[in-house]
Amino acid sequence: MDLALQRKRMVEEQLMARGIKDERVLSAFFKVERHRFIPEASISAAYGDFPLPIGEGQTISQPYIVALMTEALGLKGSESVLEIGTGSGYQTAILAELSAEVFSIERIEALSERAKKVLSGLGYQNVHLRVGDGTLGWPENAPFERIIITAASFDVPAPLLEQLKDGGRLILPMGDTFSQALTICYKKDGHIEYKQLCGCVFVPLIGQFAYKKEH
Repeated sequence: MDLALQRKRMVEEQLMARGIKDERVLSAFFKVERHRFIPEASISAAYGDFPLPIGEGQTISQPYIVALMTEALGLKGSESVLEIGTGSGYQTAILAELSAEVFSIERIEALSERAKKVLSGLGYQNVHLRVGDGTLGWPENAPFERIIITAASFDVPAPLLEQLKDGGRLILPMGDTFSQALTICYKKDGHIEYKQLCGCVFVPLIGQFAYKKEH
């Protein structure tokens, strides 16, 4: 099984062919080994064009959706990024390749610990992990130039909008538990502008300022 070849095909056939153009984003996807972030039983499907279960009722998103969300952030390399939903740590690693600092919150301790081991093993030193309610954000390190929420919410949690730096942007799947739109939020002079990218389906965001329990 040539995983490097599979990764190359993933980038070319799933990302580039669908319009992902940012060279820095593409380079990160060529570099970061997705198979390291999923259960061993699923490694043969690591570069497939679909989400995969990672345990605890959670998934690692389809590569194209990860790339689309990442490209939409418009990272230049100097940003401080807040990620809500560490999950497998794969999106975290991509962000770490493209920004200065990544602060990532996961509510499920087992997932956070697993991601920590993988990210540490790969040598990432600009990643900071925390277990807790992601809807509360990470106030002591705010404001953030970029915020990415990798679970679905009916609205943007108020604390996260407060922690978004003016001129910054936030991306999340917004909608109900069965149908959402990938939405970019731009903060300009204290006001929020919204732009929808495409339809999507994510697991629900659980927390004080989102869903209170699994649906």
